[in-house]
Amino acid sequence: MKTAGIDGCKAGWIAVTFDDGNPFYKILRTDDELAAILESFDRIFIDMPIGLEDEVYTRECDELLRKKLGADYASSVFSPPIRPALHAPSYVEANMQSYEYTEKKLTLQAWNITPKIRILDQFLTENDHLQEILLESHPELIFMNLNGGKIFQKKNTKKGLRHRLDLITNHEEIAAEFFRVIKEDYRRNEVEEDDIVDAMALALAAKQSANKGVKSLPQNPPKDSMGLKKAIHYV
Repeated sequence: MKTAGIDGCKAGWIAVTFDDGNPFYKILRTDDELAAILESFDRIFIDMPIGLEDEVYTRECDELLRKKLGADYASSVFSPPIRPALHAPSYVEANMQSYEYTEKKLTLQAWNITPKIRILDQFLTENDHLQEILLESHPELIFMNLNGGKIFQKKNTKKGLRHRLDLITNHEEIAAEFFRVIKEDYRRNEVEEDDIVDAMALALAAKQSANKGVKSLPQNPPKDSMGLKKAIHYV
């Protein structure tokens, strides 16, 4: 099974695979490059919302994830736009749509990644086979499991970032080299350090899932109005 992890970054996306014999990373700057990667693997863990609500502000999977991560890390989980606001032309109009249906406004953080959610939604609804390949996940849940059920400091600290990198490197030695080379090859306004570490965590979990299987929050996830699963996947 060919596996990979993908995280969003300012340049577009960062994709990583630790597949035996062919580990590599790639910065994806265009939708066509993303589409090519999606068609090249059998399983991809991605840190981006997929299944969306129509009239409810918070998805069940996000509520469950916040509880699992705990109060100190719940802020790393935010509610994506509802489907009626997905194609709004501006933040103001998306806010209006969100408030009309849920009586809550869309966060600026959620709006900033809406273009990425939109393109994934298009790929998944137009290509049904991708729905079994591309699975929404969350790096902090992966790090928690790698660390025996606990998270060591937040990743916006040097210690927290280094600890996360060490957790990955314990399983994939090449991760340290990937981290160093990507930092050298790309500017911070293209790929942040935490983007690199998150993509590698997703890649590691996707690879491990080939033998360990895939779990999800919730265990039996519902589907949205377009048939996409509303779930956070992990190992």
